[in-house]
Amino acid sequence: MNDADFLEGWRSYLTHSRRSSPHTVRAYLACAGRFLKERAFSSWDDLARLEGPDLRRYMAGRRAGGIGNASAARELSALKNFLGFAREQAGVPDPSPPRLRGPRIKKGLPRPITPDDATNVADLVAGNGSEEWTGARDRAVLLLLYGSGMRISEALSLKGKDAPLGDIIRITGKGGKQRVVPVLPICREAVAHYTALCPWPLVPDGPLFRGTKGGALNQGMVQKVMAQARRALGLPDSATPHALRHSFATHLLGAGADLRSLQELLGHASLGSTQIYTKVDAATMLENYRSAHPRAGKR
Repeated sequence: MNDADFLEGWRSYLTHSRRSSPHTVRAYLACAGRFLKERAFSSWDDLARLEGPDLRRYMAGRRAGGIGNASAARELSALKNFLGFAREQAGVPDPSPPRLRGPRIKKGLPRPITPDDATNVADLVAGNGSEEWTGARDRAVLLLLYGSGMRISEALSLKGKDAPLGDIIRITGKGGKQRVVPVLPICREAVAHYTALCPWPLVPDGPLFRGTKGGALNQGMVQKVMAQARRALGLPDSATPHALRHSFATHLLGAGADLRSLQELLGHASLGSTQIYTKVDAATMLENYRSAHPRAGKR
């Protein structure tokens, strides 16, 4: 076997068995490709024999090359998954990946934007579209991120058969996990307005959101129009499309939603991922207190 054979097997597994996103597939393949260049492997058995010390030496070299803690942690995670897959291919009784702890990463709090800012951004992109239908499309996508808490990849994976949207919609998230999310009237109306203007036919199994040449709308275009809107509105660089999902979660929690329900709506695999929003909400309340209370900050 050569490197291309290993990578093709890994790519097929990630794409078809794990149903990983295209971004994850590209990142994991890049990590595996760099690792395979370090030495010659002739079979999955060769890879399966690697242990923690082998990974530690490789990662030490990567750190010496200048990658930071966050990048090192992501790369180690990708390689452990790759070697776990290699052990499965080699028929190892225990296919668990090598044990090796990555660097500690301090998680920053998500930075939501206000409800007014979320709707202002959506309205601004509608007016900034090169054509009326592209502005309506961009507005519909951003409102779905804020109104339903979808990831940008989930919104862009919607199909023509999903329109017109109902009160709820079933979407497929990370790892192929399905969940049901609500669709607010403003989101349904925005999508209906876009589909009425879209010059491309909405094929049932084709993309709902189309690019200017008729293909699927890509994430980069959504990020671009969001960046233009935040600059025009004077919002911070943290006001990205993903921040709209953070805003959805933070505002629901502030309105009394319980963590378990929020976990289901966001499609988090563990409650720990959802609990970070309790810190965001507490930080927001403290900030509001300090700015509003007449005695805040005074002795």
